[in-house]
This record gives sequence, C-alpha cells and structure tokens, in this order.
Amino acid sequence: MADVATTDTTTTAGTDDLVVLTGVNKHFGALHVLQDIDLEIARGEVVVVIGPSGSGKSTLCRTINRLETIDSGSITVDGRPLPAEGKELARLRAEVGMVFQSFNLFAHKTVLENVVMGQVKVRRTARAQAEAKARTLLDRVGVGAQADKYPAQLSGGQQQRVAIARALAMDPKVMLFDEPTSALDPEMINEVLEVMRQLAADGMTMVVVTHEMGFARSAANRVIFMADGRIVEQNTPDAFFTAPRSDRAKDFLSKILHH
Repeated sequence: MADVATTDTTTTAGTDDLVVLTGVNKHFGALHVLQDIDLEIARGEVVVVIGPSGSGKSTLCRTINRLETIDSGSITVDGRPLPAEGKELARLRAEVGMVFQSFNLFAHKTVLENVVMGQVKVRRTARAQAEAKARTLLDRVGVGAQADKYPAQLSGGQQQRVAIARALAMDPKVMLFDEPTSALDPEMINEVLEVMRQLAADGMTMVVVTHEMGFARSAANRVIFMADGRIVEQNTPDAFFTAPRSDRAKDFLSKILHH
C-alpha cells in the first residue's frame, strides 16, 4: 500500500515501479529464508523493512543487487531482469547503490579516492570530473573536510557517511541500506539517519532494513514487516505503528516499543 504521494497518474501503468520482485524464493540449505516474496517499489518511494532477527530482511535487500542469488521467481530493476554476471552485473550494481552494516571502504585509499574510484572504473568518468563530484557529495553528507584522510582516521558515523557518498557517486536509481546504523555507537546513529532522511526528502528511491523505528516513522512511505521469510504485513508508517493487523507485528512492536 504505497503512500498516495508515490503514485503518479501521468506515467503509463506499471512504469513507476522501479523494483519488482515476483514469487521470489531463497534457501540456505534446509532454511527457506525468502518464501514467495512479491514486492513492488515505486520510483521515489522509501520502503523500510523491519522484523525480528532471522526474518529474511537482509537477504531480501541483498537479492535486489544480486549479492544473493535467488532459487526461483524474478527480480527486475527499471524493467530489466537482474543480469547473472560480468559487465552487465557491474553496471546493475552501479544503478543499485548499497550501504552495508560494515562500511566496506577501501582502507588503503583516501576518503576522496574511495568515492572517485567507482566513477572512473565503472562509469568511465574523467578523473577531474569524478573528483569534483566526490567533493560535492562528501560536502553533502557532511564529511568534506575529511577528504584526504584514510577511513581508519574517521569515526564510524563519518565512515558510513562516506559509504553513502560513494554509492551516490554512481547516480544509482535506487539505494539499498542493510542495517546501516547497527554497527555505530549511539551518538553517531543520528548523523547517518539525518543524511538518509535528506536523501528521502530529495526523492531518492530507498529500501532500508533497520531497527530504527523513529526513522521508519518519519521517513518511510511504507513499512514492510517480515517474519519467517515472508512479508506478513505492509502499510503506511502511521497505520502500521498505531494499528498493526497481524499478531506477529503486534507482538514485535510490543517488545521493541516498550522496552
């Protein structure tokens, strides 16, 4: 149930869905981690995925840029099925930005070089242009002054903001965030969520797996609640947090909102 604001009646039917998962299944051995997942994410929509540990949230996120392969079903991004490998896959990963729990920055490269590298190698951008864009993005996420430092010299919150800038440098059509604040100290969480809120306000299509319910309430168009590899419930943040329909969601919310 997308927010009314995300449906644009001027587009032809179906073209405003940027990411579409149909009948997606995934096993890890005997464990059925994604069970018949159907999900459409509209252009400009911010979808927050929540649920207990082991419910399949991160796996769902990682299938969208093919970090995890699926056993059956289909996933399309902007109307095209996910490529299997090679250059097409590298191009897809540029269009589907990903920010992880661990920052995954190149430790031996400066902050600036971390943001420049993908632009030059994958997008074939001229270095001077890539550097200018990198500096603009580092300013945008509030770490412009750290451009010449190495990741180890930065706080966790700063490193995660560099990781966001690096993903944005590729001009992605959609951004995936897999628990981007769970490795951070409490005082750093807000500085990262603030950057994400700003991206959401700017119209970036986002899929966010998170435990931060305040972010889900304030930035999402839609909250998806997963349990046992299934999408149990989805609704607007207001409706979901004030009147969850399923017993699983009620139980989950009672545990996290009243601790």
